[in-house]
Amino acid sequence: MTKYESIQHCTEKLVALCLANDAVSPDLFREYGVKAGLRDESGEGVLTGLTNISQVLAFAVVDGKKVPCDGKLTYRGYDVTDLIRGSAGRRFTYEETAYLLLTGCLPSQEDLRSFCEALSLSRTMPTNFTRDVIMKAPSGDVMNTMTRSVLTLGSYDRRADDLSVENVLRQCIGLISVFPMLAVYGHHAYNHYERGGSMYIHRPDPELSTAENFLRMLRPDMGYTDLEARVLDVALLLHAEHGGGNNSTFTTRVVTSSGSDTYSAMAAALCSLKGKRHGGANLMVMEMMADIRAHVRDWTDEEEVTAYLDKILNKEAFDRKGLIYGMGHAVYSLSDPREVIFKGFVEKLAAEKGKERELALYNNVERAAPKLIARERKIFKGVSPNVDFYSGFVYQMLGIPVELYTPLFAIARVAGWSAHRMEELISANKIIRPAYKSLATPREYRPIQERE
Repeated sequence: MTKYESIQHCTEKLVALCLANDAVSPDLFREYGVKAGLRDESGEGVLTGLTNISQVLAFAVVDGKKVPCDGKLTYRGYDVTDLIRGSAGRRFTYEETAYLLLTGCLPSQEDLRSFCEALSLSRTMPTNFTRDVIMKAPSGDVMNTMTRSVLTLGSYDRRADDLSVENVLRQCIGLISVFPMLAVYGHHAYNHYERGGSMYIHRPDPELSTAENFLRMLRPDMGYTDLEARVLDVALLLHAEHGGGNNSTFTTRVVTSSGSDTYSAMAAALCSLKGKRHGGANLMVMEMMADIRAHVRDWTDEEEVTAYLDKILNKEAFDRKGLIYGMGHAVYSLSDPREVIFKGFVEKLAAEKGKERELALYNNVERAAPKLIARERKIFKGVSPNVDFYSGFVYQMLGIPVELYTPLFAIARVAGWSAHRMEELISANKIIRPAYKSLATPREYRPIQERE
């Protein structure tokens, strides 16, 4: 028996034991009142903390009753719609948003200039870090590359374990600054060493925004249009923060509550975000849309699109899981404000790129899917497109490789993670430790000679 066969033989039995002994009946969750996923049957989350950083609104109270409403997202009390509208003419607002999330205040012109200078000066990595860390063991999973790089950066920081507010803020600003470099360089290393393509290591320009520098470092000619950079900047703003209860942010707070260092907390958040149920969702949207394009003859025919979506929903097409990806959200009901805002920029970019036909397909799916889901599924709140529905399409139009879709989410969300880490350190002084009810029954120990 070969080594592989021996391992496989062992794991087959282990898998059978795990399946037999780890399964918990859904009925028991209801019997004991356990909120699986820290959410009730209507999808509302269990209250586990207090925060000043952001608010996600999906319901309104009318005559004492809770009713679904159009979604609203605020950062430190400011509607994200106003943040984007207020940036018109200045073009780039992600940096201002990061300042707001970290400090709780909108910056003055001088504050913003100073903050952007701090970000620019922090866009450096240790000597030979790109060669010795990022280019070693390149992977198509850029999120894993980023996680490894973040943990390694901690070994270069002499004050890695210092939990003072001053030091943690320095570390957070540093990570906000270098996340785009870690992602883009990680992709280029994979593209070169594993795919045989060319590798470009362009240095960031200290005068440019995060969105501009990302496109500059990614593209061989370092070129981009104003609209491309503007749309990417809006995407970063809309993904920067989404409440303390989303999985990766909650992970940040859990790890922070244990007294761990900033690099470990951010690495843990990256590991959470890469999951297909979280930051990897837009990849599933892109795969689904590719499948629809392959099986629907006329993308502008809403009836034909609806018929195929019906097959997807009934597990007769695509991945046969019965899910229309990009539809619905754990919190929002009637609408996801991020999707509503983003769509206007998507339309402008589609016109610039000559992608109106593809946009028509997305519009048809957006109109048809909520109706189908409402008809076929028992739902406790409305169903609408979420921000992931369009984000992959935007990244595709920008020529961004699919390996960088989720890393782009991380590049944006690290600002929110940083804000929540700071708030957890300043306001909370207790390790997060929810309870689990044990279902185990007492068993009598048997010596190994007596076991079957």
